[in-house]
Amino acid sequence: MTLKAAIEYLNTHPESTELVERSLEVISDEEKRLNAFITVKNEIEKGIPIGIKDNINVKGMKTTCASKILEGYVAPYDATVIKKLRVCGYAFVGKTNLDEFAMGASTEYSAFGPTRNPHDVERVAGGSSGGSAAAVASGEVIAALGSDTGGSIRQPAAFCGVVGFKPTYGLVSRYGLVAFASSLDQIGPITKTVEDSAILMNIIAGKDENDATTVDRNIDFTQFVGKQIPKMKIAVAKQSFGEGVEEGIKNRVNEFVQELSRHGHDVDVVDIDEIKYSVATYYIIAPSEVSSNLSRFDGVKYGLRISSDSLREMYEKTRGLGFGEEVRRRILIGTFNLSAAYYDAYFEKAQKVRRVIANKLYSVFEKYDFIVTPTSPVVAFKVKSVNDPLVYYMMDIFTIPANLAGIPAISIPYGKSENLPVGIQIMGPRFSDAKLLGFADWVERNLGKS
Repeated sequence: MTLKAAIEYLNTHPESTELVERSLEVISDEEKRLNAFITVKNEIEKGIPIGIKDNINVKGMKTTCASKILEGYVAPYDATVIKKLRVCGYAFVGKTNLDEFAMGASTEYSAFGPTRNPHDVERVAGGSSGGSAAAVASGEVIAALGSDTGGSIRQPAAFCGVVGFKPTYGLVSRYGLVAFASSLDQIGPITKTVEDSAILMNIIAGKDENDATTVDRNIDFTQFVGKQIPKMKIAVAKQSFGEGVEEGIKNRVNEFVQELSRHGHDVDVVDIDEIKYSVATYYIIAPSEVSSNLSRFDGVKYGLRISSDSLREMYEKTRGLGFGEEVRRRILIGTFNLSAAYYDAYFEKAQKVRRVIANKLYSVFEKYDFIVTPTSPVVAFKVKSVNDPLVYYMMDIFTIPANLAGIPAISIPYGKSENLPVGIQIMGPRFSDAKLLGFADWVERNLGKS
């Protein structure tokens, strides 16, 4: 069932608990093979069942960030997006699995085990919002929220064959989201259809006094959904067909381009060479912000504490045992980048390159409405098949630029490769979210491939 259909059902059956009951039944059946949830709230209530990534606070429920260091932590307040969803009658049936503190692209880096892909349980669901994507794709929930720092909504959505939307930075409050990299993080929806994402955006977006980075923009995210759209100018990044992109994915992108042209849109292949710098830039900036943001998890204020004879030893043991390998790696990289000897050489330079990448994208948008790439250069890979962190990081090459530039981007399913879903990513200029959703909805209705 789509979110739109669920809303229509509850409008005529306002006291019904059937949707939540059905959701809990599917979760009970599917969790044996998927492990999409860390916490399930087994309470029958009325409303629309939605999954919440377990780095977003829901009052009275655990917020673990898939980490041992927060294993027993119960959130004392609702995130702003949760408050807004409560008012609109959503039922939070559970907290979904993720890579620890949202650091990863497979949900393998979870202290509670990996989430499996509903299309092939031998493969990953993507990450870091892999639990949310798998829960929507399997029918465990009607929709879910994720967070996206470098592609963590869009990439798992692509791997699981659902829709993932990252809004313009500042449109959705981050209050109540456990911070990873504050200048990059953004909460967004994972849904079965583009229209469902637009419906959720109308609820969760808006200026928030608790988040100074939010902006006051009155946007109707559904205004172009279901409408005919004018001829668009589309830039397809030349890098979509480059080295490292699987042939099956290149074929789907090529088919997508041909279909756009057949429907009368102007499509050009454009060289966006700056994309090649995005991964290196991200993996300096993001770990640096991680080093700062995760310093609060020290065993003093909340979460895990390993008792020791001295304060320093307590810090070392708590953080050493509480954090997983990938989180420790990024903290160390970030601390190194921010040290007095290397700040100018690495962090400051990365910020300058970030601006170069953003300016390149902005310049493309002066001529084109949207930029198209694959969401991921690969389809869902097998669990435990990737051991080299650098290979792992390169999987984010197409999604990271949108976070660096603060622009909206969406992943929509478009056919398969090796019998696994392929996602097409569409990026738009800042605050073009409604137009982007309208175009993606048109693509879904007119070019959709099963």
